[in-house]
Amino acid sequence: MSLYRHLLRSLRPSKAPTFLSSSTATFSRPFAFSSAEEAAAERRRRKRRLRIEPPLHALRRDPSAPRPPRDPNAPRLPDSTSALTGPRLNLHNRVQSSIRAGDLDSASAMARHAVFSSVRPTVFTCNAIIAAMNRARRLEDAVALFTFFFRQSNIVPNIVSYNFLILSHCDAGHVDTALEVYRHILDHAPFSPSPVTYRHLTKGLVDSNRIQEAMDLLREMLDRNHGADSLVYNNLMSGFIDLGNMEKALELFDELKSRCLVYDGVVHSTFMEAYWKKGMDKEAMESYQSLLDRQFKLTAVTSNTLLSTLLKHNKLKEAEELFAQMLENHDQIKYTAMNTDTYNIMVNWNFKEGNFREAIDVFHRTGNKPCMMDVGCFNNIIGKCCENGMVSDAEKLFEEMPGKQVNPDAITYGYLIDACFKEGRVDEALKYFEKMVSSDGEGFTPVRFNVGIYNKMFEGLVNADLVPHAMGIFGKMGQRGITPDSSSYGILVGGLCKVGDLDRARYLLEEMVKSGVAGSSEICESVMEAFSRAGRHAEAEQLFVGKTDASVAPQTQWVAA
Repeated sequence: MSLYRHLLRSLRPSKAPTFLSSSTATFSRPFAFSSAEEAAAERRRRKRRLRIEPPLHALRRDPSAPRPPRDPNAPRLPDSTSALTGPRLNLHNRVQSSIRAGDLDSASAMARHAVFSSVRPTVFTCNAIIAAMNRARRLEDAVALFTFFFRQSNIVPNIVSYNFLILSHCDAGHVDTALEVYRHILDHAPFSPSPVTYRHLTKGLVDSNRIQEAMDLLREMLDRNHGADSLVYNNLMSGFIDLGNMEKALELFDELKSRCLVYDGVVHSTFMEAYWKKGMDKEAMESYQSLLDRQFKLTAVTSNTLLSTLLKHNKLKEAEELFAQMLENHDQIKYTAMNTDTYNIMVNWNFKEGNFREAIDVFHRTGNKPCMMDVGCFNNIIGKCCENGMVSDAEKLFEEMPGKQVNPDAITYGYLIDACFKEGRVDEALKYFEKMVSSDGEGFTPVRFNVGIYNKMFEGLVNADLVPHAMGIFGKMGQRGITPDSSSYGILVGGLCKVGDLDRARYLLEEMVKSGVAGSSEICESVMEAFSRAGRHAEAEQLFVGKTDASVAPQTQWVAA
């Protein structure tokens, strides 16, 4: 019993609880932020996550309890990130692979076909394709895909979807249509516009010489309790600077400083450009120094803009110091001070200035934490090396890719194949091609490629008077699921006519007509000329005017591209 009483006494609360004196109590923040910008980013991330993913307790319910009836008048909400799992995640990854390979048509077709299957694409997959179309400047295709996915296929768009649609219309010069989309969001969408929405709209209005309407949109953004976005202000300041109204630009800058504690350094870059246009070098550098004095942790995009501006105006010392600071501060997890675009900027500038060795040295520079390279970064420097006759350096960079967990793509191989053909190294070009199509390089994953890389090979082999090799590669295209296009047939037919193999040229033309591929008028003229020299003019006319042989598509006409 004594043990039992002891346990009771130990669990009984004390009658006189003790409190720490206010003078001795200390409170610490275990997860402090290094800047106001990081704190604001964390707040936005938490709000965004709560918007997309409700708390777990809201999802838990008794399985046996009846499901509450859905309000038919309630708006449907977009997919949350939890929808991107299982087969839908596999579809998303396949689409992204096609996008990274540059095969946007295959990515679009894959997602459009999936709409009619049991594994429908999520809004994130649709957004990825529309964004890729925007980047490729295929604006009409981007708008058509938005209509197909979100209006015809009953997939619910999110604010990112609408932002891409607005961007497409603004880039195409259809600002009024973009404003109609914005009004539709306000009237019908279950979410509000984002700062990105106002960035696209204000830039579109400024580019269309409608700066007063852009100012009205800025005031509307602030009236709707959106934060003072520095990039929206920057669009307006750039517009007023271009109009020669520096006073209004400075007034907006002062307003921005009073409304937010952290503003993007792109604003300073805009003023630096304005000062340099007026020959005011001192004022430009004072603007840059004022940003450095604030000791903000700049984002990689902002630092890249400043770096490009400094290099453009030959401020090499300041650019080198900024680049070194970015290398020192970069931490892939805690703080992203730079990205692959940073290396591209430095590499491109050195190549432009003829500093080829320095460009390669800059590419290999790393700070405390190395920046994760991607295939685009390697493609940039490999392409520059190939353009300047530094093929051996390009090959060394290619060999570095597996060690940095980067897989070459069709663009990488295309640069090397072109360079080898230019130097007359046909065997090496063939080796790179075979490595690409078989993807048997050590540490490499299978490469997605299209008919364009085959056309490079055909052109190189035909120019090297190796038409039989080109025809051998052509014969294996079908085994790899690649369909030849009009350029493929045109290059090969021209090569066969050049070497006098008119029978195979005729066979290839008939095969092209069978497959429904349209050719160009230039190929028609070259074929007619070659057949006429051989005394087979009537045979060539029969090829192009019409077919009497049932096996070769009767009444098929040659369609000029």
